[in-house]
Amino acid sequence: MRITLVGSRHFGVATLHMLRDKGIEIARVVVHDGEDRLAAAARAAGIEVVVQANPKLVTPEEIAPNTDLIVTAHSHARVSQEAVAAAKLGGIGYHPSLLPRHRGIAAVEWTIKEGDPIAGGTIYHLAERMDAGAIAAQDWCFVKKGETARELWERALAPLGLKLLGEVIDYGRRHGTLPAKPQDEQFATKAPSLTPH
Repeated sequence: MRITLVGSRHFGVATLHMLRDKGIEIARVVVHDGEDRLAAAARAAGIEVVVQANPKLVTPEEIAPNTDLIVTAHSHARVSQEAVAAAKLGGIGYHPSLLPRHRGIAAVEWTIKEGDPIAGGTIYHLAERMDAGAIAAQDWCFVKKGETARELWERALAPLGLKLLGEVIDYGRRHGTLPAKPQDEQFATKAPSLTPH
């Protein structure tokens, strides 16, 4: 399976290592910033790096030829529907909430702010609307009392994301397709940024 990895930061690097440990071919890494640590890790591994022309959008030209699956890992750019269509199995991303709850950039922060006793992670299909695509896999964890968003992410949600991404990609390799269950819109909540950008 040939993957184009779109992402950034620590979770992007962790995803890169997880894919390589599974022996999956990473055809290209797409980043919004050429100085990002994911770009550095990809170059060190001899993987082609492409910097997005527009940091908020991934275009079909930025996806490697003959990509089977696009995987996003800590990317805040929208992958255009034309780009998703360029990959045989489309694209998936990890969102650190039990979608459709807490759609948006600050899902973990809103989990804490709302006092949710349970958090979770979702592998979802990239769609026209952010975080609204069909669900491929989902799992949950308890939130510890007094835990910060960063602590929850590092303790539970980042490892959960790597595990779920690995499972969905393994499923795709075996079956040539990915699970897809539509989100129930009646339960959707928004998780906009809590800090002005």
